[in-house]
Amino acid sequence: MSASVALDRTDLRLLAEIQRNGRATNAELAQRVNLSPSACLRRVQRLETDGVIGGYGAWLQPRAIGLGLQAFVRVQLSKHGSEAIARFIDAVQLWDEVVACHALTGDMDYLLHVYVRDLDHFSAFLLDKLLNAAGVADVNSSFVLRTVKELRALPLSQLE
Repeated sequence: MSASVALDRTDLRLLAEIQRNGRATNAELAQRVNLSPSACLRRVQRLETDGVIGGYGAWLQPRAIGLGLQAFVRVQLSKHGSEAIARFIDAVQLWDEVVACHALTGDMDYLLHVYVRDLDHFSAFLLDKLLNAAGVADVNSSFVLRTVKELRALPLSQLE
């Protein structure tokens, strides 16, 4: 996929509808964006092929499945060579508790978004996995007390 795909107003309306309800049928989508079903299907297929639509899935509620504690963990590596970074990234890929990992600017190198059952589970993750990972020099954790805003949809209105 190229860095940016040209999207017209209809594409943006279609993407907004898909983000709002990924289970909508093609006929429902077509009606909501004022397209024929065949034109709508062609556009969705193009958006999928171009990598704009990366996939479809269900939005699970963490507490409902026993993941009651959420944390953001900032990680600083002791070395910043390509081999040390690759080892850390490989380790992160194996940790089910980590749902997102972002490389950062500033005084910390990575931000991990972590979901665990409880504080005991977090402690085991921190002590047995993260702090044992080669090259981790420092960590700083913040626990989520309450989520004020959480959108899974990207802001499309600024692209019009």
